[in-house]
Formats: sequence, C-alpha cells, structure tokens
Amino acid sequence: MSNGAPTLVTGAGGHLGANLIRHLLRHGEPVRALLGPGDDPGSVDGLDVEWRRADLRQPESLRDALSGVRRVYHTAAKVSTIYGNAAHRREIFQCNVLGTKHLLASARAAGVERVVVTGSFSAVGYDKANPSAASDGSIPFDPFEHAMPYERSKVGVEHECLKAVAAGQDVSIATSCAILGGNDFVPSRMGRTLCDYANGRLRAYVDGGFEFVAARDIAEGHRLVMEKGRTGERYIFSTAFATLDEILGHFESASGVPRRQRRLPAPLFAALAGVTSPVLSRLLPRHPQRLTPGAIRLLRLRRHADVSKSERELGYRPTSIAAAIEEAYAFFYERGAIVNPAARAPKAPVPVLDRATA
Repeated sequence: MSNGAPTLVTGAGGHLGANLIRHLLRHGEPVRALLGPGDDPGSVDGLDVEWRRADLRQPESLRDALSGVRRVYHTAAKVSTIYGNAAHRREIFQCNVLGTKHLLASARAAGVERVVVTGSFSAVGYDKANPSAASDGSIPFDPFEHAMPYERSKVGVEHECLKAVAAGQDVSIATSCAILGGNDFVPSRMGRTLCDYANGRLRAYVDGGFEFVAARDIAEGHRLVMEKGRTGERYIFSTAFATLDEILGHFESASGVPRRQRRLPAPLFAALAGVTSPVLSRLLPRHPQRLTPGAIRLLRLRRHADVSKSERELGYRPTSIAAAIEEAYAFFYERGAIVNPAARAPKAPVPVLDRATA
C-alpha cells in the first residue's frame, strides 16, 4: 500500500466493485475493499489492497472498515429481478435501503469527506407515453408503477442520499445501466448468459432491448463523479442501447459460436415467465433466473438513457459494447467457464492487472 488515506469500495465482490477497484488502482489510488459476510475474497486476491468484512445491515460492523478512510464508493447492493415473497422483499429493503442509510451515517460519523453511491437506471423515471424516449433523470419515478422490489429499493437508496445531503453530507449518485465486461466473479446475469451462449446452452431469447454500460465506463463514471460531480446530483452512465438481437451478435463475434437461438414473442415469454418464476422463487429460491417477468417488462420498454449531463459536466466519453463483451468473454474463458470445444480462444488476453484473480 502506498502512503495516504485509503478509499473504501463497498461491494468489492460484485461486478461493479471488482472493476472499480482495479480502475482506482490503475490511477494510483490506495484502496480498501469491503466484502459482505458471504462474499468470496477471490475478487481481490493478488491485488495491492487491504480488505475488510462488514454487514451493512449492522452499522456497528462498519466502524473498522471506515477508520482512516477519506472517500467512499458505495457500490454494494442486492440485485434481483424477481418480485419474490415478503422475506425476499424485506431482504432487498434491508440490504439496499437500510444498508445505504447505515453506510452514510457511519461515514459521516467517521469524518469521511465524500461519498459516491451507485444508482440504478431502472429507478429513473421515464415518459409513459413514449417509454423509449431518452431519460435524463428529470422525470420522477412513478411509485404506483408495477415495479420490482429492487427498483423500488434503489429509489429508496437515492432518498437516503438526499436526506444525507440535506444534513450537510457530501454525497453524489452515479447511476448505472446493465453492466457488461470482465472481472465478473459472481457472475452477473449477463455474464451467465454469455457463458450459456458460448457453451451452447442458450436455446431461446425474447425481443427487446435496454441500455448497457461497459464495465470500464461505469468504473470511470464513478471516478468522474467523485472528482467533479456536484453534491446531491445524479449522473447517468451508459455506453449504448442494444437489443438482445444485437447482444447475441456480439456474443457470436466474441466466441465464434454460431447463433442458433429462437426468438420468442415477448408476450409469450412474459406469460411463461409469469408462471415459472413464482414457482422457482418458492421451490428453488437460490436458483438463478434469467428472464423474469420484471426483466422482460424492462426489455419490452426499450428504454434509452440520456448521458449528456455526464458528458457535459464530467467529461464522460463512452467506449464500446463490443469491446466490453470481448473483455467479458476473455475473462470467462481464462477462468475455465467456457467449456464448448467449438468456442474459440479470446481475441485479446485479459490485462495484467485484471489477470491477478483470473
């Protein structure tokens, strides 16, 4: 570790946290990584960081993690696209909303100078008459919409941020879209989908699209918000809108595996998911679900993001979805997650800093 107060990154085991830590290290910043109670430390193995464990639902566990810290990136969250039962919804609320409330209060008590909190594009309001019109954050989230618990929880997260700002704390929000890229240790839903595709296990998909952000872009976006963002402001980060057809085209280009999936009508897929998702949630609560009713709803909206505020105020410049998928494929290939002999080797190796835990 270099001299100087470290920067704390919560959610170090997650897709965003793992990429943000590496991004900060590349910029010479000393980092302290915060892992949750059950997180695998493999995401930080081999990196020049110190790490701690804490449960955001238990504020007393945060004291040691925040001791001597100057700045905090709060990326930790429980991400889910299922509606779930009462226990699931309570867990989402406790982890995301109460966890953020505790983290901000503990950071304030520890004398932390500045906090950047990760927001979600799914919690940004949009024009109901024209859902695909680009959202810039000026339209409020509709609390009466049939939204997933995760979406509602991220609105609550932003509310906690604004309460902290009203109390005099320096907090800003970096809003993320669906992330694509390497260092996906868990892995994420899109990471699993890429592996399924390359391994010949993806049989069908639904028409629709969403805003995607390259892992390197959302990591850089967080750094830009920390350095230049205004207190109490939300900044949206996306690389590009893409349909699932286009995403599968990128999967094919990265893996060399020809596309053979059937595109099913969205209403049919939504009806099937509406039947199977509640059953899986009840009988196999830990089983990963790809296209849930909530995820299909978002894909059918084909929402677009307006990142002009981030470009204008922060100097944000998005890169490439294709490159992000190439990086993700290389990461999974080197970890042995791609087992299909027909899948080709990556076009480019994983960067040295990222290879430390590959």
